[in-house]
Amino acid sequence: MRALPLAARMRPRRLSEFVGQESFLGEGKLLRRLLKADRLGSAIFYGPPGVGKTTLAYLLAKESRCVFRQLSAVSDGVKQLRETLIQARERLSVSATRTILFIDEIHRFNKAQQDVLLPEVEQGVVALIGATTENPFFTVNNALLSRSRVFQFEPLSEENVKTLLRRAATDRERGLGAYPIELREDALDYVAAICDGDARRALSALEVAVLSSLGEADANAPFDAPPIPTEPIVFTKELAAESVQRRTVAYDRDGDSHYDAISALIKSIRGSDPDAAIYWLAKMLEGGEDVRFLARRLVILASEDVGNADPSALPLAVATATACEMVGLPECKLNLAQTVAYLACAPKSNAATTAIFEAIDDVRSGRILPVPKALRDAHFRGAKELGHVGYQYAHDAPGAVAAQDYLGVEREYYRPTDRGAEREIGERLEKIRAILKTAKSPEKTANAASEKSPKPAKSSGSKNVDDAAPF
Repeated sequence: MRALPLAARMRPRRLSEFVGQESFLGEGKLLRRLLKADRLGSAIFYGPPGVGKTTLAYLLAKESRCVFRQLSAVSDGVKQLRETLIQARERLSVSATRTILFIDEIHRFNKAQQDVLLPEVEQGVVALIGATTENPFFTVNNALLSRSRVFQFEPLSEENVKTLLRRAATDRERGLGAYPIELREDALDYVAAICDGDARRALSALEVAVLSSLGEADANAPFDAPPIPTEPIVFTKELAAESVQRRTVAYDRDGDSHYDAISALIKSIRGSDPDAAIYWLAKMLEGGEDVRFLARRLVILASEDVGNADPSALPLAVATATACEMVGLPECKLNLAQTVAYLACAPKSNAATTAIFEAIDDVRSGRILPVPKALRDAHFRGAKELGHVGYQYAHDAPGAVAAQDYLGVEREYYRPTDRGAEREIGERLEKIRAILKTAKSPEKTANAASEKSPKPAKSSGSKNVDDAAPF
């Protein structure tokens, strides 16, 4: 027993010992109600490592008096899967005993392998519990998902982790209770914070700390005769820090953590929280994210979420993308951090974003508008005969705004906000639109169509065409 790692020895033996996941396992919650009503069906356990997915599957089988069978999608294939399903069907017909089939890393099974499970799951021969660290809505067949409930496991809270550490330090049968251990509160806080909700990692740190504090002779003593130190083993913060392996960022550039982290970064910038944005940037950089991907996302965000509220945001983001190509890691972290902080603090507007999507929706769902004749190309012989006349050269109009109909219908896609530079843009646009609307009347349209297109004005070198601007 003692040859096993502490985390394996301390696995809960009954449901009452299980710690965490109160959102669906707490009293009165869904999984607890299903278990009490003996209506436990197939399920997908989705969450990070070390939060109890395998342990809970075993406990559910024990509580529901089902036979527990475990396979791993990493090492087992269709042959083992079919054999297990045949045994489960025979067991059900002979003794009316159901089987809980636990498949670890179920996302590693391909579509054909997952399809093998469908008949037995559909008929209730087995209650499938698939564990995965990947989003099941991307990696598990829809047919299996429709027959299963998805339970999302969260990292253990710091209090949950400290509960497990105290339990392991005092349990004489399976834990380290045979040793005189003095747990310091700051050490527990440190391990609980740095293990990222992973019980296995926390218990391993405690085990390393205790065993490394024994003398050389004691450390080599038989497992069934644990040595008893004469002095208490004090589990200090310093000892805890030495016992925890270097922190690694749980990050997969092609998986959920990638999409979740970039989503958090973008939403933090959009929400004007530079501190959160810098943290998510740091997590992605430490996880090995491609800086070109980050730079591209910032260029997009500069237009999508900042827009004309701060027109300098886009040039800064483009400059950052160029700087990342020129400088590379690790120094380009500084360029990215500067831009992330600036974008987070910049005034926000999605008016341009809304405008283009509304226009695209009109193009896709409505009648395609013809280009007004006054705006059509007139640089060819016969243009006049085709009616390509009436264009008014804007620079010849007061304020360089001509009373011209540029669309042919009434539409206002771009609606500037009152934030940042867009406030001034909005005030100017209000005056521009007042002039443009005069071209919508039949009289104006008829007059404009009868006029010849004026030639571009030549600069006199002294006249300022904006002198007559009404705004």
